Amino acid sequence: MHALRSGMVVVLGLVLACSSTGNGFGNENGDGGVDAGGDATTGPIGDGGNPFGNLEGGDATQVATCQYNDSTDHDGDGFSGTEGDCNDCDPNINPGAFDVPGNGVDEDCSGKADDEPTGCDKGLAIDSTNAGDGAKAIDLCRTTTANATGKARTWGVISAAYVLPDGKTSNAATFAAGHGILTAFGKDPKKPANSKPQFGSSMLGLSSGTARAPTDPGYIDVGGDDKGYTSGSPPPYPKNTPACPGVITGTPHDGAALSLQIRVPTNANSFTLQSAFFTYEWPGFICSTFNDSFVVMMTPKPANLADGNIVFDQDGNPVSVNNSFLQVCGCTGGPPCSAGGKSFKCPQGDSMLTATGFGLDTAFEDHGSTGWLTTTVPVDTLRGQTITLLFAIWDSGDGVLDSTALMDNFQWSVNAATSVSTNPNPPN
Repeated sequence: MHALRSGMVVVLGLVLACSSTGNGFGNENGDGGVDAGGDATTGPIGDGGNPFGNLEGGDATQVATCQYNDSTDHDGDGFSGTEGDCNDCDPNINPGAFDVPGNGVDEDCSGKADDEPTGCDKGLAIDSTNAGDGAKAIDLCRTTTANATGKARTWGVISAAYVLPDGKTSNAATFAAGHGILTAFGKDPKKPANSKPQFGSSMLGLSSGTARAPTDPGYIDVGGDDKGYTSGSPPPYPKNTPACPGVITGTPHDGAALSLQIRVPTNANSFTLQSAFFTYEWPGFICSTFNDSFVVMMTPKPANLADGNIVFDQDGNPVSVNNSFLQVCGCTGGPPCSAGGKSFKCPQGDSMLTATGFGLDTAFEDHGSTGWLTTTVPVDTLRGQTITLLFAIWDSGDGVLDSTALMDNFQWSVNAATSVSTNPNPPN
């Protein structure tokens, strides 16, 4: 029992701690709050799971953080007080939440505010075959289990596996170089940040050739490496690109993919992910069967998408050779550069291609990249549920003239998102 102000005592076996911000107690017309007279009466839990409204008709000078000492989930967030919910009046605070950085609130009930784990991508081996390291490379630092109960039902990576683009088990002997954990990719003399991880120490690379830069151990020329295998692809791929009507996309070759099963935090409204795509097929094979592709498939499929792919350009084209986001490029006398009957303005120049293997080539001039993109995905309807993300890349039609994708900076957010979007990063 804790006295909140003179003449006001709250009972019902709940522990209250007050501070100076947020919601106070309800007025006499509010949802289950203490009445304006300040007596020791309380009402039931109100709408939204919060029994507290404004003090004495609008005086919001006190805040109640409440923990019920029972097995009832008072705020409807899936956790009771006996399951570790340290504020059973706020559905955004419980052991399944992620700890929002910098706000001074202990959302995950760990006993310490702002302690979401970071830095797990430091010191990872470039050739690690542990798919969990691939998750760490994109800054997913928490792990959990599918059958967790009680307060152990935290958000996190449930499982991770390097697979083929169709989700089947890969041939490790021929496949291992198709993924890599990179601390840099090439060298951008104009904007060095482009070549570095977008957050933390490492980023994940997937490639239909070798996920390496030319200076990395194990690199093989992305202009000629054929690993010699084919696979399926995630449905409904391969499919034709709207930008190139009538062009049939070829059979997937030399594919590489990472599959992650993740429990969504109970307070997340969206997540963001950064990625960049490099292809040797630009500019020689625009609108041809050699339409190398990179997709990030999400299950369950987000609403209003034709399929589960969450990375696409403003015209709905998946990230591939035939994509309007190929804005890092260059040509003799250009830009604009003409390829496949299309004009490319190359607004980001070509310096990001330096020392990547996708730079100047005597036969085809520069090759191409999207530069860094940021994808935003709403998950407010999936709180506490499990999603699967499949990051996949493949050659199309043959196994040579490879493509590489970089992924990094996966972050949960409490910010709402109305739909899935992918946009080029602003200039750094």
